[in-house]
Amino acid sequence: MKKINMEGSVMERRQIIAGNWKMYKTKEEAIKFIHELAPLVVDIKKDVYLAVPFTIIESCVKVSEKTPVVIGAQNMNDADKGAFTGEIAAIMLKSIGSEFVILGHSERRHIFNETDEFINKKVIKALKDDIEPILCVGETEAQREEDKTEEVLETQLKKCLKNVAEEEADKVVIAYEPVWAIGTGKTATPEIAEHAHKMIRKILSDIYSQDVAEKISILYGGSVKPDNIENLMKQDDIDGALVGGAALDYKSFYEIIKNA
Repeated sequence: MKKINMEGSVMERRQIIAGNWKMYKTKEEAIKFIHELAPLVVDIKKDVYLAVPFTIIESCVKVSEKTPVVIGAQNMNDADKGAFTGEIAAIMLKSIGSEFVILGHSERRHIFNETDEFINKKVIKALKDDIEPILCVGETEAQREEDKTEEVLETQLKKCLKNVAEEEADKVVIAYEPVWAIGTGKTATPEIAEHAHKMIRKILSDIYSQDVAEKISILYGGSVKPDNIENLMKQDDIDGALVGGAALDYKSFYEIIKNA
């Protein structure tokens, strides 16, 4: 996708369609899914990501070798090792081939009470250990109704990107997920989504610079479906999607990739 920056030069931002499987799929189901999807996306000019459960990352990496499908994780801890029962370190993910990690997903924030400060530590650790972070931000329905969307996005971005150097910033992918649209069937209209994405890019330009902000891919997440992705992707500041439920079926996920 070509964008024109303020100096008038052409810049390229990656387009990414990422599936987040959450707590779904066994090893056998995952292998079957990738075998079915991979041949369909060979000529797709977008990055195709799958964030899979920890237990099947290594199997998915092996079966997706020599295909366009990129495998990543849904979370990680900020420590290298230690007495953190049930947690996973970035170096562990890297050692089994995980190339990216989702951080700050609303379910991690609201169900597991993860704070912006903790997410920030994880973003920094992922960058240090050469795993691409997909940082999720977004407002709740109550916050939106109180006209606090921009305030929430600014707080989340500034806190979660604290101490992330300018030269590292474009290695971070941002995912805008209006919490009120996740798994609810509600989808932000393309105009609402684009307005939020423009807010995010403006905040990024304030944190870093306009040039850096123009390089960062911003994905939309929130009840993305094959029939709404095309209009979302037509917006200037929407560079892809983070897909939940519709990524569990290879046919619907492929339709989203194709329609994007």
